[in-house]
Amino acid sequence: MVYLDCRNVSAGAPGAECLRSCHTLDVDCFSTHCVSGCVCPPGLVSDGSGGCVAEEDCPCLHNEAAYKPGETIRVDCNTCTCRSRRWECSSKACLGTCVAYGDGHFITFDGERYSFEGSCEYTLAQDYCGGNGTGTTNGTFRVVTENVPCGTTGVTCSKAIKLFLENYELILREGTHKVVQRGPGGDLPYKVRYTGVYLTVETRSGMVVSWDRKTSVFIRLQQGYKGRVCGLCGNFDDNAVNDFTTRSQSVVGNALEFGNSWKFSPSCADAPAPRDACAANPHRRSWAQKQCSVLNSATFAACHSQVDSTKYYEACVGDTCACDSGGDCECLCTAVAAYAQACRDVGVCVSWRTPDICPLFCDYYNREGQCEWHYQPCGAPCMRTCRNPSGRCLTDLPGLEGEGRVVRGWRAGRPGAAATTWPRG
Repeated sequence: MVYLDCRNVSAGAPGAECLRSCHTLDVDCFSTHCVSGCVCPPGLVSDGSGGCVAEEDCPCLHNEAAYKPGETIRVDCNTCTCRSRRWECSSKACLGTCVAYGDGHFITFDGERYSFEGSCEYTLAQDYCGGNGTGTTNGTFRVVTENVPCGTTGVTCSKAIKLFLENYELILREGTHKVVQRGPGGDLPYKVRYTGVYLTVETRSGMVVSWDRKTSVFIRLQQGYKGRVCGLCGNFDDNAVNDFTTRSQSVVGNALEFGNSWKFSPSCADAPAPRDACAANPHRRSWAQKQCSVLNSATFAACHSQVDSTKYYEACVGDTCACDSGGDCECLCTAVAAYAQACRDVGVCVSWRTPDICPLFCDYYNREGQCEWHYQPCGAPCMRTCRNPSGRCLTDLPGLEGEGRVVRGWRAGRPGAAATTWPRG
């Protein structure tokens, strides 16, 4: 910068009070009198840090963070590049995502977040939505979750996921899957692959289900399903206000009535009103808060401006208080992993697991220098494997946790190994 002395400029000329900066280029300055001070030479503007740059070298802003020209960010499934202070983004149609995780936490396709603690089987999502939602119109899929108690306070966790695809039923339970064929079958309408810690089912109709083989499931739908689905995941019409649409097609105001309407078996009892797990187990509250504080710590600092951690922290504390009959760490780790996946979905990769916090032990068996298979917090969307030599998948997904890379050498202890399988009954 250079010093401007108002005594040496013509009358009416602006001074340091009208310093042009990268952040004020689009704002006009109204000056009542000239103020002496440091300014940038003609043709340059302030970069906000005491230096001067050309206008085209100004950074772009996103969620209060500055990015230099040429740097990129990910917004949903699109890539945005900073050029001349403006973001230039690709325009791919992104998948809609519904999340069900931990002790009855749901995030619908349209972003509505709620909790529902029913102990039964419930329809997560389906495209059989005519009439009263029982399947009076033609559809292509139905996803059902089986919820069971995971503590003494009444909270429930998903024990199994069932997918109904044409004449096939896929049952995802106890870390693996089973297929039941309920009629004549031709070409399989789905593909199953293991990607990191997830088991992923892709369908040729445009649905992807990723299950962490425990209590979390991500359902992703292509844009062609907009407004054509129903269930606990909502109707995917870009309007969260009407997400609580019951099986009878009425919009209700609370999650309890909404969730009870989507029981897969009408013989189940209605779910009770949710309870405060930490109030029921006050001795666990401080431990839960301490363990879940990693979500608000510097570990996830890069993600905080992209995805608000508040709701994830509250869910984590509640889940960790609730899991009082074993599985304490699983409930904690599921809650933290849900936030980490939300970060990955917006392009922020956080390596948060340590030997003390939710470790995965594949690297224990595969030390650096001994082999080339290692845990990665954000794996590739699709991997080349012996069963998928082309490295192509039906749908582009965000990278999933746990995938390593194998180039050559010994592959021991591969809990994150990726494979593609084609189940036949």
